[in-house]
Amino acid sequence: MRQCLTSTEGGYYTTNRQGRDQFGQKGDFVTSPEISQVFGELFGVWLVAEWMVQGRKKHGVEIIEVGPGRGTLMDDLLRTVSAFKTLASSIENIYLVEASASLRAAQKKLLCGDAAFEEVSPDKTPFIFAHEFFDALPIHAFQSVPPSQTPTQTLSTPTGQISLNRAKTEAQKPQWRELLVSPTVPSPVITTSASSLPSTISKTPKPDFQLSLAKASNPSSLLLPSQSQRYKDVLPTAGAVIEISPESHSYVAEFARRIGGHQNPRSSTSSTVAPAPRKSEPSGAALILDYGPASTIPTSTLRGIRSHQLVSPFASPGEVDLSADVDFMALVEAALGASDNVEVHGPVEQGVFLEQLGIKERAEMLIQGLEKKKRKAAEVAGAGDQTLNTDAADMESRKTTIREAVERLVSRLPGRGMGTLYKALAIVPERGGKRPVGFGGGLNA
Repeated sequence: MRQCLTSTEGGYYTTNRQGRDQFGQKGDFVTSPEISQVFGELFGVWLVAEWMVQGRKKHGVEIIEVGPGRGTLMDDLLRTVSAFKTLASSIENIYLVEASASLRAAQKKLLCGDAAFEEVSPDKTPFIFAHEFFDALPIHAFQSVPPSQTPTQTLSTPTGQISLNRAKTEAQKPQWRELLVSPTVPSPVITTSASSLPSTISKTPKPDFQLSLAKASNPSSLLLPSQSQRYKDVLPTAGAVIEISPESHSYVAEFARRIGGHQNPRSSTSSTVAPAPRKSEPSGAALILDYGPASTIPTSTLRGIRSHQLVSPFASPGEVDLSADVDFMALVEAALGASDNVEVHGPVEQGVFLEQLGIKERAEMLIQGLEKKKRKAAEVAGAGDQTLNTDAADMESRKTTIREAVERLVSRLPGRGMGTLYKALAIVPERGGKRPVGFGGGLNA
């Protein structure tokens, strides 16, 4: 996934193809910030609410977004925050963590204009936002095999063969084997079931690559599934497939450390980003919105997306967006294991989260604003102006667009909306279980 998405040579996000844009109706997919400005505005509302709950800090506030795309969400968020002067004046830096040079250029154009776009140093009171970020991070897939398929002699490593020297009883237990990406070849190979992919994918021409079951255990299959009891509980189920994203665990653990101020010495999670400085007082928050199951382990969810259609993730490398469901419970475990001074709330459905933040009320405010403009235009033009009919039709179309966009973001109907598919997760300083706004809490909760 990393090679296909962010390689400097042909990566999906890191290669600037002439006339090609990943986002929007003409691209491969549409994200929530592109659907409605209200989505990003509510991220700003959430930031304001957390800032108030944490004592309205007057300095040292920093805003971080990982995987900011074209910068649309940040643009809408900052427009909302700018209405709160004390908060706006407390912001010292804004971080955009982006691997794509072309997207960094788009972010600069939208957010900075001709101003300098600086890379800045570690945070103080970070408010971290991750929207559709974790679904694009690389995963490992493992399948449980029964004892009869479990070899016991050696383990292949980059430095040579290592004797496992396991006891006979150990060899009789089921094991995890990694599912590896391999070239498609005519000869028979052990693969995962094709039925795990949507029917629209299985009917497409055979791709150049496929998932193949490793013939023996490898370091990843021995280490990663052993780090959580959730994975151990699934192991006895022969043929069960699980997906683990250690890079996701590292990122969310770093979020927790930057908020909570120190690492739990018992944590075994390693970080792929610069370590956070120790803090005298926990502060800040992280808000994650992505798609995946609320409590179960993702299984066989790797997918390709091109021109708004599901395609094989093993076809046209570098030209197809790749993603996999987020394991929210794994993020919760990683965050709580990284810092003693944080709480995690959620996941909750996106529809619930946005409605608690007032998405429908904000949409009606936008519609009322359009009505006000319509009345003003009529007063200026006079009753005999024929352009009023055209303007009125355009105004009604815009009002319909606002309502339909909001409905799409919160709808719980299968196949018609994003309200249940997407989930929200919050990491905040430890405060006795007091819920954040959008997760059942309020400013005075």
